[in-house]
Amino acid sequence: MSLFTSTAAWVTDEHRMFADMAGRFMDDELSPNIETWVENGVVDRDFWRKAGETGLMAGAVPEEYGGVGGGMGFDAITAYEQGARGDAGWGYGIQSIVTHYLTAYGSEDQKKKWLPKLASGELVGALAMTEPSTGSDVQAVRTTAEKDGNSYRLNGSKIFITNGQTADLIIVAAKTDKTAGARGVSLIVVETDGCEGFRRGRNLKKLGMKGNDTAELFFEDVKVPMTNLLGPEEGQGFYQLMKQLPWERLNIAIMALGAIDFAIGETVKYVQERKAFGQRVMDFQNTRFKLAECKTKAEVLRSFINDCIGKLEAGELDAATASMAKYWGSEVQNEIMHECLQLFGGYGFMMEYPIARLYADARVQMIYGGTNEVMKELIARSLDV
Repeated sequence: MSLFTSTAAWVTDEHRMFADMAGRFMDDELSPNIETWVENGVVDRDFWRKAGETGLMAGAVPEEYGGVGGGMGFDAITAYEQGARGDAGWGYGIQSIVTHYLTAYGSEDQKKKWLPKLASGELVGALAMTEPSTGSDVQAVRTTAEKDGNSYRLNGSKIFITNGQTADLIIVAAKTDKTAGARGVSLIVVETDGCEGFRRGRNLKKLGMKGNDTAELFFEDVKVPMTNLLGPEEGQGFYQLMKQLPWERLNIAIMALGAIDFAIGETVKYVQERKAFGQRVMDFQNTRFKLAECKTKAEVLRSFINDCIGKLEAGELDAATASMAKYWGSEVQNEIMHECLQLFGGYGFMMEYPIARLYADARVQMIYGGTNEVMKELIARSLDV
């Protein structure tokens, strides 16, 4: 299993060595703990720190802020290697997104203060955009940030927040000007330690991704220093979100590819061992054809994703192409999980087999990061010029 295609121009020897290191770490430290995280509904903080010590979260962080100083391809590798172990619990994808918001828009003081700790796993990040009445329509957020001396007072609530129970550093989308629509949205960084008025709701019960702590967050007159505004001025939040969403959406597609590779591998092993009517399930033409279809779809997706990563590294990944990757990757992921589970027969419905968990985990991929219907609209707009 590999993220790379043989012709991927963005891949270097450093990427290959990083992938080998990441894979060994995932085998040793992630795979044995997945079921425990699923049962507990949260990934241990100890794992975050171990990942930080290994350098898994530092690949694309500039050297002056405690990172390796590489490009986004390193983050892509970490995301893929996680997915390729069948895990959707560790909230690394959001950690990467938070890191790149700070890298792109943070002040020098903010970068020095927060980036090294995000890279080391000392801090866990979260991105708080979605609200109970607002999903993909970010400009309609109701959470407000009103000036109060040299601070903001945050009021509002967020829902479906990945890493919500453990996050120490939360980038919150809030209205600094309630009359300005999209131009009134700003991003404000909340440090949760000792933060008065900040409250976490329960760990939400979900269909899948049970190993991740997904929560509601509440802000009741939370005082945040004005120096925690992300960017040089208010009203830039919507623009900042739109500029960073291509990576979030490509990351979803990369995780999809990893999960697909894992599912196909597990299914092939199962049908080679399982017998029915005196022969291996693998020997039935239907099984072979279904797996052939799945493998072909996986390789087509891999080629597209590698092309997208190359564009991302060159600063050329546009919103429409990233939307295609997210839409197509998550659709193919769900199709393949459906076919693979079917080949497990009754055992596919049993939670002790990873395919059942993978099937449940896949469903939300078509929803978060912007629903696939929104992705299609964005793609269509790029055609209607």
